[in-house]
Amino acid sequence: MQTSLFAPPTPCIPSTEGIKYAGSKLKILPYILECCADIDFRTVLDGFSGSTRVSQVFAKLGKHVTANDLSDWSRVFAECYLLNNKPSREYQELISHLNALPGSDGWFTEHYGGDPEVKTAIKKPFQIKNTRKLDAIREEIDRLSLIGIERAVALSSLILALDSVDSTLGHYVSYLAEWSPRSYKDLTLKVPSVFIPEGSNSVSQSDIFSILPNTDVDLAYLDPPYGSNNEKMPPSRVRYASYYHIWSTVIKNDRPKLFGKASRREDTRDTIAASLFEEFRRGDDGKYIALQAIEKVIKQVSARHVLLSYSSGGRATKGELYDILSTSGKVKKIMEIDYKKNVMAAMSWTNDWVSDSGAHKEYLFLVEKI
Repeated sequence: MQTSLFAPPTPCIPSTEGIKYAGSKLKILPYILECCADIDFRTVLDGFSGSTRVSQVFAKLGKHVTANDLSDWSRVFAECYLLNNKPSREYQELISHLNALPGSDGWFTEHYGGDPEVKTAIKKPFQIKNTRKLDAIREEIDRLSLIGIERAVALSSLILALDSVDSTLGHYVSYLAEWSPRSYKDLTLKVPSVFIPEGSNSVSQSDIFSILPNTDVDLAYLDPPYGSNNEKMPPSRVRYASYYHIWSTVIKNDRPKLFGKASRREDTRDTIAASLFEEFRRGDDGKYIALQAIEKVIKQVSARHVLLSYSSGGRATKGELYDILSTSGKVKKIMEIDYKKNVMAAMSWTNDWVSDSGAHKEYLFLVEKI
């Protein structure tokens, strides 16, 4: 097997902004652009946009981007960054006003605020001084009746600020036993790093299969949730609805019914918020349901090229992914990124490559559809 190992490619990578995110593509943005370097495209579908970093990059490069994700907070981020039509300075008065509000005890403080001076067995994601600010700011956003992009900017700013003072490992299904150093900082909103896109962008909050019939693009970037190939891991520990339930509540401000030690939203239970792509069971034909979902989306997407991103920790193996993609088109590029070594292997397709090494890898497959 011929393998070449080299440092990350160095095209000009526009800056992006986002939260700590288990599915973040921040580190592999250079590889994504490298994969697309030899194809001609103007329109892009980011089918599972998450923190929107990939959408932001393509939008900054002048592409016409459609960002889609089921989550409320991803939609708000996409509206903030992709639909903005004003310079950032025009939001400063609003952000300064929100920062100047005195804190108040409210719903978020009751359920998610903890006192660092009081020892308790119940862990919280934020210190009470910051949830008090959260309560005041979130109520003010509703009181001001902000709409459209201005509302998206305010809410994005609030989430980014909360993300910088949390006491977690980057998700919200469990919280740290001891307060993190960043949790002692004061919650301070900043104007998000918005830009005025050159392209005509759109934002969707839909199931991927519902938008595919009406979406025709040059390139579809697909980064579906992975679930886990660990048979012993509870499904709720790898589902994005449970990982980021707090952000959904910050957006909705709906004071939902909560359950569990992490005070998750009732609507993030496995029986309610399950995704086909995160499914760990097999279908009637013996194939993993997650693998069937990937095969279905690849076949249904209307795009000249498809760039699929997937993790070695997911249910589908790289060999299975290759077989699925080969039936839908010509596999033009395969990249395998080793996060720990920060290197990439550009490999020809061989049986040796199919064998898993056990290390955590990220795969990129570029396919020209038939």
